[in-house]
Amino acid sequence: MSPLPATIPALVRTRLRAAVRRPARLTPEERADRALTLRLVSLLLQYPDAELVSARAELTATVRALPATPAAEHLARFTDWFAAQEPEALERHYVDMFDLRRRSSLYLTYYLHGDTRRRGMALLTLNQRYRAAGWNADGGELPDHLPVVLEFAALAGPGAGEAPLRQHRRGLELIHRALTDVGSPYRHVLAALLTLLPPPTEADRAAVDRLLAEGPPDEEVGLDPYGTHGAYGDGEFAPPGTFVPPVQAPPTRVRHAPDSRTEGSR
Repeated sequence: MSPLPATIPALVRTRLRAAVRRPARLTPEERADRALTLRLVSLLLQYPDAELVSARAELTATVRALPATPAAEHLARFTDWFAAQEPEALERHYVDMFDLRRRSSLYLTYYLHGDTRRRGMALLTLNQRYRAAGWNADGGELPDHLPVVLEFAALAGPGAGEAPLRQHRRGLELIHRALTDVGSPYRHVLAALLTLLPPPTEADRAAVDRLLAEGPPDEEVGLDPYGTHGAYGDGEFAPPGTFVPPVQAPPTRVRHAPDSRTEGSR
């Protein structure tokens, strides 16, 4: 018997990678549970203002009612901590984690493109994706702000809706590592999200290691139209001034915490 053609192993690897990247075919109930999980992650990564803090009991109950999954387990660990903290402590911790540290900024295109012209184009492409899906994301935040990306994923579904999350998986991994390194409970929220995405490849891990060591590209041009020049702390990636993320706008939020397993709009 003649041996298999040399191209067969490569074809198998390609098919396997494609299968890993695509979410499995989901039932309507599973799609609703997945959308609810994404919306919960989006809410929990927003600034803990009075409205969000007042919804802590409802959020905790909603998380505990989720089907038993690794994502639900991570979210339960976070909400246990979240519900027990004083509001002022929550605000300080959020600012420290997401506003004063470059390695855990919630603006995803920064990790892929740094402060370059390509980042401006990436922001434009995200906006176009949202509009093409019939979704208006004009809530005061840039389109790459993680809670915004998560809200779109929940509304648009596992395919096209989650594509930006898959594209920025390395940045999400870096945020999770940074939060884990400082022991922040927000690491559980990122861990919950990562369980919904394809597992990292060796190339992904190597790229995250390079980001940790070197930081993103640092060409300081091309972002003026997006209002990205503002005050920022020293950070860890590069000398001060290499990248200046946008001043955080008031968080985009639904009026209440999700109370069912159906997808909905703001």
